[in-house]
Amino acid sequence: MSNAKEIKERMGSIQETKKITNAMYLISSSKMKQAKKKLSDTEPFFYGMQAEIARILRHVPDMHSQFFDQREEKKPEDRKIGYIVVTADKGLAGAYNHNVLRMVEEKIKGPGQHKLFVLGELGRQYFAKRTDVELDMSFRYTVQNPTLYRARHIQQRILELYLNNELDEVYIIYTRMINAFKMEAEQFKLLPLAKEDYVKEDQKYYSGEVSFHPSVESVLDNLIPNVVAGFIYGALVESYASEHNSRMMAMQTATDSAKEMLHDLEIEYNRVRQAAITQEITEVIAGAKAQKNKKK
Repeated sequence: MSNAKEIKERMGSIQETKKITNAMYLISSSKMKQAKKKLSDTEPFFYGMQAEIARILRHVPDMHSQFFDQREEKKPEDRKIGYIVVTADKGLAGAYNHNVLRMVEEKIKGPGQHKLFVLGELGRQYFAKRTDVELDMSFRYTVQNPTLYRARHIQQRILELYLNNELDEVYIIYTRMINAFKMEAEQFKLLPLAKEDYVKEDQKYYSGEVSFHPSVESVLDNLIPNVVAGFIYGALVESYASEHNSRMMAMQTATDSAKEMLHDLEIEYNRVRQAAITQEITEVIAGAKAQKNKKK
């Protein structure tokens, strides 16, 4: 059994750790709220652009665009598939990073030539050790404080590769926050776009005359890159919020565990102190008896 001094030192160490985990919880809580507000502030703009694409497709259902080209002539094993992978820069966030990395591992086992664009230092370090998958290091910046500027930079690079036929499909793998207690790794297809995602079969096409200047293709060529940037930005912010929500849960669990350990140690400390006091009293009584016997 440890002595009282050792238990006291251990309690002090756990108390300091509890302060740190509680502080990290509060920081992540603040950052998560900021991220959710940022996402809600920008969503109407990108939803509006998606609505405009749907409106154009309803008016001109037979239009052709490079962004809707499914490249069906290519065999599955010959298709060049790019994955934008959103991880964190550090751990201490529960299963947040593990779930994303596990999904990526499952996807790259499928047919096709896979290329990864990893955001987040932890993910880059993980895949840098791999030799069986191509890793593009174009986006070597932090995933903290996601901005629309970064989303547009990613969009420009991805569109360049797609339009030059260096990529046939592009997906983004990120973490979506379903509620305060549940986050899920999710895959979303960025390119090529699918017309059925914008115009449902039961929707009627418009027969009225609509003018596009200089052409419907040019209008879409300006709209779609912004929509893709919006998808990327939304995924970055959603992942950022999910990361801090996961860290909040992990730090709350760590704080609760620290409280339980302190409670158990306090009981043990009191027991040790009581045993020490009892032993001291016993020694005093024994000494007194010995002195009394000497006098006799």
